[in-house]
Amino acid sequence: MYQLHSVRRPVTRPTGPYNRFWQGVAAGALTFVLLTLLAAGILLAGYAVMARDLPAPSELRQRASTFQTTRIYDSAGNLLNETFDPNTGRRIEVPLAAIAPAVIQATIATEDANFYTHPGIDPIALLRALYYAFQEGDVVSGASTITQQLVKRVLLSPERSATRKIKEAILAAEITRRYSKEEILELYFNEIYYGNFSYGIDAAAETYFGKEAADLTLAEAALLAGLPQLPAYYDPYTQPDRAKARQGVVLRLMVEAGFITALEADAAWQTPLAYEPLQFNLQAPHFTLLVRQQLEQLLGPESLYQAGYSVYTTLDPRLQAAAEQIVRQQVSAIADRNVSNGALVALRPQTGEVVALVGSADFDNVEIDGQVNMALAPRQPGSATKPFVYLSTFALPGRPPGEQWTPGTLLADITTAFPDGANPPYVPANYDNRELGLIPLRTALGTSRNIPAVAALQRTTLPLYLELMQRLGVTTLTRSDFGLSLALGAGEVPLLELTGAFAVLANAGQRLPPVTIQKITDVQGVLVCAQGTSRPCQPGIEAATQVVSPADAFLITDILSDNAARAPVFGPNSLLRLDRPAAVKTGTTNDFRDNLTVGYTPQLVTGVWVGNADSSPMVNISGVAGAGPIWNQFMTLAHAGEPVLAFTPPPGVRRYSVCVDTGAQPSLACPEQQEQWFAEDRPPLPPEQDLWRQIRMVRGTDQLATEYTPTDQIEERPFKVYPVAYRDWAIRNGLPQPPIEAVVAPPTLAPGVLQLAIQSPGDGETVRGVVAVRGSAALPDLASYELQYGISHDPGAFSLPISGPFASAVTDGPLGTWDTTNLEPGPHTLRLLLRAANGTQYETRVRLFVDNIPSAPSAEVPPPTATWTPVPPTEVPPPTATWTPVPPTEVPPPTATWTPVPPTEVPPPTATWTPVPPTEVPPLPVEG
Repeated sequence: MYQLHSVRRPVTRPTGPYNRFWQGVAAGALTFVLLTLLAAGILLAGYAVMARDLPAPSELRQRASTFQTTRIYDSAGNLLNETFDPNTGRRIEVPLAAIAPAVIQATIATEDANFYTHPGIDPIALLRALYYAFQEGDVVSGASTITQQLVKRVLLSPERSATRKIKEAILAAEITRRYSKEEILELYFNEIYYGNFSYGIDAAAETYFGKEAADLTLAEAALLAGLPQLPAYYDPYTQPDRAKARQGVVLRLMVEAGFITALEADAAWQTPLAYEPLQFNLQAPHFTLLVRQQLEQLLGPESLYQAGYSVYTTLDPRLQAAAEQIVRQQVSAIADRNVSNGALVALRPQTGEVVALVGSADFDNVEIDGQVNMALAPRQPGSATKPFVYLSTFALPGRPPGEQWTPGTLLADITTAFPDGANPPYVPANYDNRELGLIPLRTALGTSRNIPAVAALQRTTLPLYLELMQRLGVTTLTRSDFGLSLALGAGEVPLLELTGAFAVLANAGQRLPPVTIQKITDVQGVLVCAQGTSRPCQPGIEAATQVVSPADAFLITDILSDNAARAPVFGPNSLLRLDRPAAVKTGTTNDFRDNLTVGYTPQLVTGVWVGNADSSPMVNISGVAGAGPIWNQFMTLAHAGEPVLAFTPPPGVRRYSVCVDTGAQPSLACPEQQEQWFAEDRPPLPPEQDLWRQIRMVRGTDQLATEYTPTDQIEERPFKVYPVAYRDWAIRNGLPQPPIEAVVAPPTLAPGVLQLAIQSPGDGETVRGVVAVRGSAALPDLASYELQYGISHDPGAFSLPISGPFASAVTDGPLGTWDTTNLEPGPHTLRLLLRAANGTQYETRVRLFVDNIPSAPSAEVPPPTATWTPVPPTEVPPPTATWTPVPPTEVPPPTATWTPVPPTEVPPPTATWTPVPPTEVPPLPVEG
């Protein structure tokens, strides 16, 4: 039975986990093979379908060098520039043997390191390009092979799509199969674009170095090999620094590829490059080349130079022609001052449109580096950036309005050693080596004083100022070692960016970056992009951004357009004055290396630079004399026939009457008053804080009158009373000062320390009955305050305290009451007297009229018995019935029925005190 069973037993598959595993492996393998075959079939079928519709690789030579040029027009439709057809422009076909080996090595190292080993496409090159891009933060080497680049230029359209990339890869593989590597290289070197209308390596060698491709040195070969990726961006004529940096990248790649040694790379890097001047006709050359660079980044090199676009720009041909002529003539007129070059930028502040751009006095003059665009070259602006230094003090983050500066803030134009971080103390001097003493911010900016500008930057701090400049569109102030000299223009800024920053002021604090392209159409006339549409040609700059407040922008504009503010330095009829309101600022750098004038009306902003491209110094010529004539002539011509427009005050500003040379609301002693603009929440200081004061002096002497001086021996003299910190300077410079006992430290020297004011009743009011007095009396070391009155507006003495003395400070609250019921009608003076713990006395007064004509009692004028004197718990004991005359500087309050005071008028504030002069003049500015 066993044998029979064993013979007839059916065959079964193994069971269990182990056997099920191998079953899965077998099934998976079969599936993988089937899927691989299917994918290969699909790929082959797709390849066959796409290859069927592709141009034959054999057409490579026939199709080479066929393209349509892109045309660039000004705003009136005049042709500025078009790319040349290779048969009529610079293109000379040469065999591979006629190309210097260094050019071939440099190109392969940069564009396609595996050229001789890959089949036309190279995944490793893509990874290599991504690695270098991540490491360098920029495109260093190409991701497409040389064969792929050749296919893109010769056989395919310049569209950007995944389908085209697939077609590109297929054709690259086919071309590699049908052509030798040498044939591919020869076609590539005769086809590729090197910028400046140079197609092919031989034309590039002729354009840039005036020689044939076979004669190029290693340094020249490395320079040219770096151009094809972005020819306009690396243009050695307009961007020499970028071109040089790109040459260094190519040399490094050649070392890594083993083509040259590090010593050979060093030698090539240190070899000077002498470029040939460009020899082609180009209208508005620097503007046009700038537009081409922007188009290259927007459209890509292949599309730009082959797709036949029409580009319409913002350039105004009339203004451009005038700008070129005026720059050329003025530079020639001052050539005897070693001036060889100039640049100009003009744009519309409301749109950002660049209407004129001159990059040099003579584009074709190689001796002055005429092809370098000085409108884009960063240069030190000198004082031309001072408006932005002061602008930064108007809106300091996190500080209340009372701590922000205003056009009336007092600044010390007095030699000061400013702490400057890790640097030695910075001691700036003014351009004329003079000091003006204490002056308002308006005067400091209008006359372009250096010392106050440094104080302003110290107040703002460097980080906040640099952040403001970035918001204004300045991109070049990126160094980490800037110091306070940045307030005087020690950082380099391109003229185009500086002019754009001034446009923000002209446009009520709104920024529209400079725009050069209005619209682009393709070869069929179809709109590709246009500013002001959903498809802008320059993305990100089509909408205005509010970067500073309209009020602050207007206040700076008001100062820059104040001809009287700059007249002490530039004169009343300087080149900075037009036949209409115009805001303008000049700049001159050390050793007269750069002259600038930048200014604007509501319609147009113009910036002008004059100097030498090699930074050699000019001879004793300032911004107003060098750049000023160009600015004046151009702005006059540009505004001919235009309406005269004033700068419109925005909401939040109003006019105040101020004392011209102190910036405060005028005291009675102020010699000259003027209405000026201030922000409503940042008004000028009140009259009692004006530096100008009437001081009671003993007639015919330099002695301060006291309460014991006979009335007929007292006279009032006006003094501009300097704070103790600057008193010695005032005396040395012939500014009469009263005896030091009369000097009262203005609150501006210690913000928020002293609060002394009678707010109600106001000066000149008529009062009767019991008068509630409100105001402020506060001081950190307050001993007491009290209210007194005197008869007439020039009292010879004051009464005993009518309220107080009180020992508690009051801010914007009730100070006490004054019962006028039994006083004779007529003029009276109410005095608030404050005493410090060290005996210093401060006072303020209001002049009033008492009117107590008898009338029926009313609720408004209660009888005298209704009066009362509030006494805080900490009240100083009231005076006794006896008295002993005590000099006014002593601590105890007077206890007599009256305190004799000099009979002549003393406008507020008239406190007398004897401060201890500081041991060092503080570096911070005097705020006003």
